[in-house]
Amino acid sequence: MSSVTFKQMPWRAAGPRSIPQAFPYQGSKRLLASQILSLFPEGGVSRLVEPFAGSAAISLAARNYGLAGAVALSDVNKPLMELWKLIVDQPLQLIESYTRLWTEQIGDPRGYYMATRNDFNATHDPTLLLYLLCRCVKAAVRYSQKTGEFNQGADHRRLGAKPANIAARIKAASKLMQGAKVSACTYEDPLVSADVDELVYLDPPYQGTSDVPDHRYLEGLRREAFADTLQKAIDNRVSFIVSYDAVTDDYRYGQALPKELGLVHRHVVAGLSSQATLMGKSQTTTESLYVSPALVKRLGGAESIDARLDMNPMPSNALF
Repeated sequence: MSSVTFKQMPWRAAGPRSIPQAFPYQGSKRLLASQILSLFPEGGVSRLVEPFAGSAAISLAARNYGLAGAVALSDVNKPLMELWKLIVDQPLQLIESYTRLWTEQIGDPRGYYMATRNDFNATHDPTLLLYLLCRCVKAAVRYSQKTGEFNQGADHRRLGAKPANIAARIKAASKLMQGAKVSACTYEDPLVSADVDELVYLDPPYQGTSDVPDHRYLEGLRREAFADTLQKAIDNRVSFIVSYDAVTDDYRYGQALPKELGLVHRHVVAGLSSQATLMGKSQTTTESLYVSPALVKRLGGAESIDARLDMNPMPSNALF
């Protein structure tokens, strides 16, 4: 693992497109990766844990810049984690499957998408999930609240990323993520059991997106239970960063985490709101980052966090 001082921060200058992305995924923290990487301890960490892995944007970014030794990805979405296993261990097989699916759709893309979606809901085949992610509306994963089935429609303006583009992305992601541990599980144990020299990044579903009629996640997340688990991690001196609540021009997604946890809370501009985009609006999102006491100490205090984020301290209630 290379040693990179936070003052250099090459990821801040390179921009989000410098970070490989295996597949499109609404809510990915790719645009915030430079801010989040800036909160890594100098020289990186021995292991990075992502218990709400999704597109694993932070793990990919950390590996890309030599800031993480081992990586552990997990998520309750089992097909998604099976997809990540294929990306890490069998990228050529995955590319071959995607190429076949993409080619077969040409004659009837609308009908093919629906048939593939039905097949995925019956089999949970991760290769079908990759195709659906590339074809569905605004890369927005959405599940039925009653049945848990993938129910997002297709974007009929396009056929999804061409096989050559997906091949390049999958190969780049696979190279970066070699040796990563991938598992399907809930977030509690990976968070609470992390060692003191490791770092956990958590990107749970926001309140206001998982507890609404168009259910976009397999499972919601109860704020009280989440806060209790964070407290256990704090008691274990776990270093963690949480992306939890966000604000657009006219809506707030989720309540702030309890002040009693003693987390350092900062707001950062995340770019266009993915939720607003899904509803046909163009709005800027300001997201919260919460930093655990153990990580604050490793970084040299709250003032160091503000310097790393290249921002003036913003009170957690400044926007409301």
